[in-house]
Amino acid sequence: MEELKVMDDQKRAESLNRPREYNTTQYIVTQLGEEQYGIDIKLISNIVRMQKITRVPKVTPYIRGVINLRGEVIPVISLRLKMGLSDDEITKKTRIIILTLEQHDSIGVLVDEVKEVVTLDEEHVEKVSYDKEDKSKFLSGVGKYDDKLISLLEIHSVLAENES
Repeated sequence: MEELKVMDDQKRAESLNRPREYNTTQYIVTQLGEEQYGIDIKLISNIVRMQKITRVPKVTPYIRGVINLRGEVIPVISLRLKMGLSDDEITKKTRIIILTLEQHDSIGVLVDEVKEVVTLDEEHVEKVSYDKEDKSKFLSGVGKYDDKLISLLEIHSVLAENES
């Protein structure tokens, strides 16, 4: 009796001359200044138009204040200031992206513009290495999409700094 061989999915795909399947992630592409940044879509619960932000006294400058969204008070931070860029320029395209993370309730991040949703597979994402004092610690990688480079934000790192 012949021995049956069990092949894993990758070997089976190779034996059938099928391309290997990559893990994909969807990102919301946002504009901050002249650069495009991607935020993992799984972390986003809502995107709202700019509204009145109530200042909170004696907080760090990148914490813009709080908003009231359907009865919930949500803190809003400026990604521009957090990442060492110039101050926010509020326009008709400015949006507040509401993120929901495990260790936080909800938090809003201010962006200049929301551009599009892109799907990137691991083949099109380059990991970044950084020094401890480098601003790129906020990036998980750089994605290549339609001849554009999109800096992929590591939101957990950005917000972890927020607590310290």
